Amino acid sequence: MRTFNWAILGLGHIAHKFAESLALLPDARLHAVASRDLTKAQTFAAEFGVPHALGRYEGLLTVPDLDAVYIATPHSEHHAHTLLCLRGGLPVLCEKAFARNAREAQEMIQVAGEQRVFLMEAFWTRFFPAVAKALELVEAGVIGEVKHLVADFGFAATYNPEGRLFNPALAGGSLLDIGVYPLFISKLFLGEPTAVRAVATPAPTGVDLNCAMALAYASGATATLFSTVAASTDNQCILYGTQGQLQLLGRFHAPSGVRVQRPGEEAEVIPFDKPGYGYHYEAVHVQQCLTQGLAESPLLPLSFSLELMQQLDEVRQQIGLRYPGE
Repeated sequence: MRTFNWAILGLGHIAHKFAESLALLPDARLHAVASRDLTKAQTFAAEFGVPHALGRYEGLLTVPDLDAVYIATPHSEHHAHTLLCLRGGLPVLCEKAFARNAREAQEMIQVAGEQRVFLMEAFWTRFFPAVAKALELVEAGVIGEVKHLVADFGFAATYNPEGRLFNPALAGGSLLDIGVYPLFISKLFLGEPTAVRAVATPAPTGVDLNCAMALAYASGATATLFSTVAASTDNQCILYGTQGQLQLLGRFHAPSGVRVQRPGEEAEVIPFDKPGYGYHYEAVHVQQCLTQGLAESPLLPLSFSLELMQQLDEVRQQIGLRYPGE
């Protein structure tokens, strides 16, 4: 069995979760970690038994035998760090939101094509077994024609104007951090919207504290989506169809199962085991793509990520949110 050598660029909270998830895979190992702080990289490497600890992101380009790089820096840095790796010939799994805006995402996609190097957005939700099952059931017409989707994601964050959630320079706000999940799930089930309307409440730094979105689709379906970093919400996704409803169980962005309720029938619950955090699902998929010599994922193509980025741009335009340097 081939063992895939991974690197992590950026060693914050989510990087630890990804490292723990990689440890669940017998054919994957964390081969290198990179931070702007060498001590931080060395501490991380010691915790996870990583042979290469680097105090410069550029150092990854000199590490031998790397198969893929997971980019876990703030949204504002995804574009630059993805280009660094792609131009160095390193396949990239870049954390969502893919970039700050569609222009950056388009350049990332263009460079990946020019370099003929694999690139995928790290939208882990797409690869959960429960999501695959939900798509299968909806496409089979189990709940009839979908007429409405609701999805929310919210948690109460401590206000820190310099922290990544509230700092405009780091592309902060609820929308790019967690509002992207409701947008993603609506796009996955309903496709491209024909109309998008959005309103938001700004934080003192100018980024969005709350963001509410209403979308319409050519099929006749609609969606209501919400994100906030000011309050805890149910983190649910429910699809309402002409012959029943389907709910992703648990937190919908990392679901543990599917519940189907049809009129006059008992609810059917389909549970799935969820080892660890669930980041290993996307890592497995990347490894499958690399084994097959693919330049992008058939399940999460780059066109999907670009269109999602364009939706985020449209929402930001409507709520008046611009980031420094745009």
